Amino acid sequence: MATATLLPNAPDISGDDYCIFGLATCYLKEDGEFFEVQVIEPIPSAALEAILKGIPTSYQLACAKSVGEVIEGETLRKPSEFPDEAQFCDNFAERVAATVRTYKTRTEAKSHIPLGTLRDDLNYSLERKRVLNAVNVVRTEDNVKQHSHTHQVL
Repeated sequence: MATATLLPNAPDISGDDYCIFGLATCYLKEDGEFFEVQVIEPIPSAALEAILKGIPTSYQLACAKSVGEVIEGETLRKPSEFPDEAQFCDNFAERVAATVRTYKTRTEAKSHIPLGTLRDDLNYSLERKRVLNAVNVVRTEDNVKQHSHTHQVL
């Protein structure tokens, strides 16, 4: 019996696949002010391994769930571990598909957080703010001045 695919653009992803979902503290910048938002997003295996080694992170917690517990068809279901005000990140389903593939290729990463469990002993830090709607404006003053001999054949 074949397992039904969960995401139409990702036939290799099923509801039984393993994924880590994190609760990140991010910011939106409007009129020069920052507003805090809590975002639910998938954490790829490489990022999880770095976070578990103790690097400062904007993630408050990470929990292991099967994809089918969070995505059901077109509907996103917020796990009970996350607060009511938390929202799903942009392109959530596509990011989940990409993240699940990282755990399929690095199966040993699944041992860090067993399915159905939660880790909240992360090195949570807001020292470096994650701004979701940041716009990088490049100005003429940002250009690096080159030495006059840089492009000359000597």
